[in-house]
Amino acid sequence: MRIALDTNILAYAEGLGDDERCESARSLIGRLPEGKACLPAQTLGELHRILIAKNSNTPSAAREAILGWADAFEILDSTWSAFQSAFDLVADHQLQIWDALILAVSAEHHCRLLLSEDLQHGFTWRGVTIVNPFSHPQYPILQTILGKV
Repeated sequence: MRIALDTNILAYAEGLGDDERCESARSLIGRLPEGKACLPAQTLGELHRILIAKNSNTPSAAREAILGWADAFEILDSTWSAFQSAFDLVADHQLQIWDALILAVSAEHHCRLLLSEDLQHGFTWRGVTIVNPFSHPQYPILQTILGKV
């Protein structure tokens, strides 16, 4: 089962947020099955912006962080087809365009889950379910993946 990560999970793992969320994100990422987690390219662009604007990283430091994520996970590229689907998500479900693109790319690359704190927990579109990994109780499929059952 493929799992996509949203930008907020990466930002927490980079230390942007309260200590509890940051540690939870790092623990979550460390417990995901090897080779099953992936990153829509959009998430890395958003993370780069956040690292510079909110964390005061230099562009060089932000680049190094992004390259580290890219070395650790499969990167899912955006296609014109994914953009078209994102436009539909904006029109039909009132998502923001960049969030819609992350969901569309996740679906296009056959992800089963998109882990995100920002999107609607439990919303399923084209086989991808958005799961807030910080919610309690934890989503059953995520519990199983993480070996908590």
